Amino acid sequence: MTEKKSGDKVRILVVDDHPIVRKGLVELISRELGLEVCGEAADSDEALEIIGDLNPDLAVVDISLGKGMGGVELVKELKARREDIKVLVWSMHDEKLYAERCLSAGALGYISKEAPPEEFIAAIRKVMSGRIYLSELMSDRLLSRIAKGDDEIRKPVVESLSDRELEVFELIGKGMTTRQIAQNLHLSIKTIETYRENIKVKLNLSNSAELVRHAVQWNLEGN
Repeated sequence: MTEKKSGDKVRILVVDDHPIVRKGLVELISRELGLEVCGEAADSDEALEIIGDLNPDLAVVDISLGKGMGGVELVKELKARREDIKVLVWSMHDEKLYAERCLSAGALGYISKEAPPEEFIAAIRKVMSGRIYLSELMSDRLLSRIAKGDDEIRKPVVESLSDRELEVFELIGKGMTTRQIAQNLHLSIKTIETYRENIKVKLNLSNSAELVRHAVQWNLEGN
């Protein structure tokens, strides 16, 4: 990687499956001094395909990307390929469930899509400085957990799922069949069936019908 010179603009890759959302982000970022969007991707496959050529300093990644691996898995893969890249995750999903997962995967920040534009830009600048960005509420929650110990704070049952299990659970809730999920995540049907069984055990669900109902309800509630 070419050493970045003082005064060079921060090169940003935007990864989101909604074209209108990407357009809005590009316009917002492009108005800011010292920032530029070097590329856009609609899914994880496209992001991984272009990252080598674009050489971004920062990737802004959504959690749900329509097809291919989800945002959490993409963060892991981005960091595996480019250890120096910084990642800011932005999403409509519940930060209590996803923020820690994203940080563990290698991201330096997590921000809600409901945050105002100035907060989003502040998050970018904080992450680019090498510091962690979280909402005040989420920061307090993590600090409280550290102070009291993990056992002192009861986690939601769904939080017991692994990153990949949670990804499969979300896709089940969106109405995808096992075969469709396997194709979407580039995994075997047998692997997805194993994830489904693990999810049922962890969530104490008796059968596939109950799993689907639970997953659909979870998605409708905005998880």
